[in-house]
Order: sequence, then C-alpha cells, then structure tokens
Amino acid sequence: MGLCHSGVRGGKQAIGGTSQQNPNSNNNAAHNDAVDFFFKSNGQEALFTQVELSLSASNLLDRDITSKSDPMVVLFAKKRDGKLEEVGRTEVILNNLNPTWIQKITIAYQFEVVQPLVFQIYDVDTSYHNKPVKSLKLEDQDFLGEASCVLSEIVTRHNRTLTIQLQNRNGHGILRKLGALTVHAEETIASRTAVEITLRCSQLANKDLFSLSDPFLRISRMVEGGGYVPICKTEVVNNNLNPVWRPLCLSWQKVVSLTRFTLIQENPLVIECFDFNSSGNHVLIGKLQKSVADLETLHREKNGANFVIQTSHGHEKVLKGQLFVDLFLEKEQYSFLDYVSSGFELNFMVAVDFTASNGNPRNPDSLHYIDPSGRLNSYQQAILEVGQVIQFYDSDRRFPAWGFGGKTPAGTISHCFNLNGSASFEVEGVEGIMAAYASALHNISLSGPTLFGPVINTAAQIAGHSLSNNNSKYFVLLIITDGVITDMQETKDALVRASDLPLSILIVGVGGADFTQMEILDADNGQRLQSSTGRMATRDIVQFVPMREVNSGQISVVQALLEELPGQFLTYFRSRDIKPHARHVC
Repeated sequence: MGLCHSGVRGGKQAIGGTSQQNPNSNNNAAHNDAVDFFFKSNGQEALFTQVELSLSASNLLDRDITSKSDPMVVLFAKKRDGKLEEVGRTEVILNNLNPTWIQKITIAYQFEVVQPLVFQIYDVDTSYHNKPVKSLKLEDQDFLGEASCVLSEIVTRHNRTLTIQLQNRNGHGILRKLGALTVHAEETIASRTAVEITLRCSQLANKDLFSLSDPFLRISRMVEGGGYVPICKTEVVNNNLNPVWRPLCLSWQKVVSLTRFTLIQENPLVIECFDFNSSGNHVLIGKLQKSVADLETLHREKNGANFVIQTSHGHEKVLKGQLFVDLFLEKEQYSFLDYVSSGFELNFMVAVDFTASNGNPRNPDSLHYIDPSGRLNSYQQAILEVGQVIQFYDSDRRFPAWGFGGKTPAGTISHCFNLNGSASFEVEGVEGIMAAYASALHNISLSGPTLFGPVINTAAQIAGHSLSNNNSKYFVLLIITDGVITDMQETKDALVRASDLPLSILIVGVGGADFTQMEILDADNGQRLQSSTGRMATRDIVQFVPMREVNSGQISVVQALLEELPGQFLTYFRSRDIKPHARHVC
C-alpha cells in the first residue's frame, strides 16, 4: 500500500480492516486488525479459544472392596484468591482403574491469562450410579487424588498432551502412588473454521453532490440481549457505485457470540454500506441482514440481495442497490495453538527505564523503590505478570534483559545496557529478571533522556538474526517506562523497520506522566506508523498500556498488554504463509 499523502486518505485507510501485505501474495487469511479495534472500542472481552479437554488415567487407587473404583473427574479453575471454581465433570466409569472418559470438558483458553487448573478424581459410590453427575455431592464420594497444572502447559506440549502424577489433596505428602492423569487439549471446530468472502455491490445510491460515493461495508454480529457489535469493515473504494472490495476472512470465533457458541449458520449479521466522509459522519447508503448461510446461498445462486433503508415515516424502503458474494470459501484457519503446540516459541525480552524522572530508588515515593515488605512496585509487577505468562512459550527460559537511560559504573550514559551487569544480556527465568533489576538499582545511576530507539533496534537485530537459523521463533519485547520518549521519530523509524520481523513490543507506562504521545505508537486507531522516509509499517506490533488505568480497573496488566499479541503473532506467520510444523502421531 502506498504512502498516505493526505489526512483524508489516511482516514480511509483507517476504515479498512484488511492487512497490509504483499499484493502478489495469495494468502488472504491474514488477521483482520479492524476486528481488535472494534472489540476494544465497544468494551468487549478479548477473544478466546474454546478448548476441549479429553481425560484418561492410569493405575488409580482402588477404594472398593469387592470391585474396582468407579472414577469421575471434576475440573476446577483456580482463581486469584485461591478459591476453586468448578468448570465441568466427566461421566462415571464403572470398575476401572485405567479409565478413558468419553465426556469432554470445555474451557475457554485465553492466551493473556495464567489459568491454573485443578483436576480431582473421585470414586463414586454405587448408590449414586443412577444419578446425574452434576447432582453428586463430592463430599459423599471417595477422593482418589488430584493433579494441578496451568492450561498453557497442556496446549504447548507436543500433541497437546500432558501427563501429571496424582497427589493427595493440595499436593501434600504422597504415602503411596495414586496413579497419573493424562489431559489432551483440542480446539473446538467453531474456533478453527473461517470463511473467505469477497463482496461487491451494484447500483448504489449516490450520496455526494459533486462526485460519486466512496463506499465501504461494515459487518456486525448480534450479541446476547439484542443489539449488534461491529466485527469487520472493508476498505473504502473511491468514487464508485459498483464497488468490489478485497477479500475478508471471518473466523467463526469472530462471528459468534462471545458468551455462547450458537449454530454459525443461524447467527444473523447486519451488513451496512456507508459513504465515507473524512469528518467521520459517514452517510448510510443502505443495510441488510443475512446469516453466513444466506451469504453462501447468494454466492451459489449468483443472486444479489437488495439493501433497504428506513424512511422518515419508519417504513423500510427497498433500494435498487444490491450486495453480491463473488467468493465464498470455507477453510480451516491455523490458530495460535496450532503454532505453539507444533514447536513455535515466544521469546521474552525486557527493557527497564533508568531515567532520573523515576525518583531516587532509596526514597519510598520513587517508582523504583523496593519495598522491604515485599509489595511489588510497578516495574516488578509488569515484569512478573507478563513474564509468568510468556515463559510457558519459551523452552529454554533464558531472557534478554536490558536497561536504558542510566549511567553505568564506567560513568557513561547508556540507552541499552545489560541489566545483570555482565557480558551476557540473558538471565535465567523471570526470577533472574527480577534479581537483575534489583541488583541494577544498586549499580546504575539514574540519568536520561528517555530513548527507545536503541533497545528496539537491539531487539530487532536479535529477531532478524533468528530468521537465518529458525523461522519458528517470535520475539516479545516488554518496555517499562515512566516518561514520554524524546526520540519519537527515531522510535517510529525503528518500529517501521521491525514490523517486517517476528517481533511484538509491549509498553507499560508507569507513574503519572502524560502518555498522550505514546498512544501514537499503538496503532489501535487504525493508522499505520510512518517512517521519516515515508515508509508505512507493514503491521501493528505495539501495545501500550498506562499502569494507572490498569490499577484503577478490573483488568490485569497482563490482560491489557497481551490481548493483541496472538493476533500480531498470526499476522506475521500467516502473511508469510508459514504454516505450523507437522505433528507426528506417536
């Protein structure tokens, strides 16, 4: 896509939802970045993936005297306060110490949340065998053992299968072997299937006085309780009453309700056609309501559907303008889980702001103050929460860690120094980052100014170097800062160059600074970053979150930061037609 020469054109590009990619590429399944924008602007939750858990066990304890145990599994989600919330139950299998349960348990997998799970196995007493499992009181059954893990541990395993040794309740001392539980995760069909669709219109009404309309389409889905939420927009076609838009790719996950998975063919969609105006007051040309199944029928029968519009008297007027479906192709879309379970990795990197505006670390009002009581400061909180999630996707758990804006023991101000003070920039695990950060506060003098360019370029160099060795690594740089950056154009240039690499950048703003400028780096408004040479970023790779907004609301910093990361990951690999590795069945 070419350089934007005017605000109007930039506005039109922001309307469109199709990813900027090689026009010669035949991969039209790239992530639609307008969808994330609409969900966020409408206050919707992050998209999730429905995962089915299949369960089996081996060598269970026999609690019965004249027969074998009759086991049932109950799955709990462990909440932040430590309480267990039941997710689901399997059926009861009679007389079996090596059961394979038929009943699957479905859970919503959210990448950006650490989801601790507890599986408890019970021997169901014979007197309850004819009762529904949901009605069984667990205290009336014999406890056989429990297993704990994090959902991420299952989905990232080869073949998405994890075997866990059973323990006594709460993991206390094992007096005898209680057997093992095997969990296999599989995405539901609803979250894997997508449809590629090409839409065009004919004989649209002209809403402009001195030229033809500049039409675009907006597609919305019905939500629980009525009403519609936009999920996708096309680009704007200039001066055309018979427009044809680039193909859209709609996953079932984006089309169905977030609170329940209904039959996709019956889910009504509202398709509205607007005449673009740079003021933002787009004029409705017409709208219609069709399900996905209706759109498939229009394509198969090569028919058009007439738009309608409400008259001033409240009646529906049928218009001449029609919608046609030139392409309707159902396909399986590789998901984030497909990649990570086949060996793709996320490599975590962190960069910490050591500029003087943070305040003297020895003073309690400093943003870098280490509280003797153990209460985490904002820097520690961001490192720990984000690192705890991403570490599950990094096999060696060795993380590059840098500081910037500080004066090193050698007396020089550095905008990219190794946080651990050694020749190697890597540390072991999230604990290693936390320790290196605490140590650096004793050895580094706070200075300035706040420059992002050097650490972004260093991270980009690592990501670029990996391409020559391995195309299954994706890098995530977390930058934590208290101030507005002073090298904005250099940072934009670095980000535009990095947008071609397997790299995403998460920025946490701590303290009370005005972060208005920082929002420019986060392209949630649909406007791509532009370098000083006029080059446009090929994709959005930045997510910015002010910590004060996180602390004042219900969402955690990790949810706010990571909700877009799977989409950025998929945009990169899909646009390059890089597929998950083939999984070998043992």
